[in-house]
Amino acid sequence: MIRLLLSTIFVGFFWINLYPQKENSALNKDGKLETIISHLNQPNDSYVMVAAHRGDWRNAPENSIQAIENCIKMGVDIVEIDVRMTKDSVLVLMHDSELNRTTTGKGKISEWTLDSLNTIFLRNGQYRATRHKIPTLEEAMLISKGNILVNLDKCSDYMDLAHIVLEKTGTVGQVIFKGLKDINMVRKQYGGLLDEIIYMPIIRKTTPQLDSHVDDFITEYKPVAFEVLYNTDDSPMFEVITTIKKSGSRIWVNTLWESLCGQHDDDFAVSNPDDSWGWVIKHGANMIQTDRPELLLKYLRKKGLHE
Repeated sequence: MIRLLLSTIFVGFFWINLYPQKENSALNKDGKLETIISHLNQPNDSYVMVAAHRGDWRNAPENSIQAIENCIKMGVDIVEIDVRMTKDSVLVLMHDSELNRTTTGKGKISEWTLDSLNTIFLRNGQYRATRHKIPTLEEAMLISKGNILVNLDKCSDYMDLAHIVLEKTGTVGQVIFKGLKDINMVRKQYGGLLDEIIYMPIIRKTTPQLDSHVDDFITEYKPVAFEVLYNTDDSPMFEVITTIKKSGSRIWVNTLWESLCGQHDDDFAVSNPDDSWGWVIKHGANMIQTDRPELLLKYLRKKGLHE
C-alpha cells in the first residue's frame, strides 16, 4: 500500500512538472472567444468591440506577453500587436523598425537574429528597462489561443509567413490581418491566401479611387470590417461608412489620437466619453481601437454596449 501511494505521488509529481500549469491557464473563459467571434460576424448587433492598441501598454511594456495577458483578464475583444522580422526570418512583436525606443538594444530589428534579441529587454512607457523579453509571434499566439482575437499590424508584407505560424499554433480563425492595398494587389501578392484568412482593408480620404476600392472589396471579398480613418467631423468618409455598414461589414475606428478620429480621441474621452467614444459610435463605429481599454470597457458596459 505504501509503495503504491509513493508511486502515485511520484507519477503525479512527474506529470505536474512535465506539464506545468502556466499562469495564463486561468485566463481561459469557457466560450469567451466563440462569443467574440460571433459578435464579429454580426455587424448589425449593438455590441461595440474593443481593441487594445499594442496591448495594455500603460501597465506593461507594449507588445509584451504581459500586455496581452492583461487584455485577456480585463475582457478586451481584440489585442492589436505589431509584427517585424528578424535577420534570421523569425516574426517577433515590435512596433518600430528599430529597437532604440522600446528595448535596451539599438539598431534595426532586421539586423538582429532571434538569439541576439533574447539578450536584451523591453522598456516600459517611462523608458525604464523591465524583465520582459521580446516575444515571438508564435509565443504571442499561444498565449492568445482560445482567449482573444488578435489584430496583426505592420504585417501586410509577412502575411504568408504569419499564416504558417497561425497554422502551427491553431489560431488562424482568431487573427485579423489588415492593410492599405486594393484587393487586386493583395491577391497578386498572396493569391488564394486571402480566402483563408480574416482580412480588414484600411481606408482613408486619400485612398486611391476610394469608391471603387471599397466596392471591389465588398463585391469580391465581403470583409468582416473596414478600418476607417478620418480627421474632421465633416469628412467624406462618413458617406463611405454608411455604404460599408449597409453591405454588412463592421466599422473599426481608432481613437488613439486626433489625426485618426478628429477631436474624439482617448485623452478627450477621459473627461468627455460621450463626446469622444459616444460620438464615434453614433457616427458608425462598432469596433474601437483604444489606448485606454479598461476605461472604454467600463463606458460601454455602462451604456449596455458590451454585454
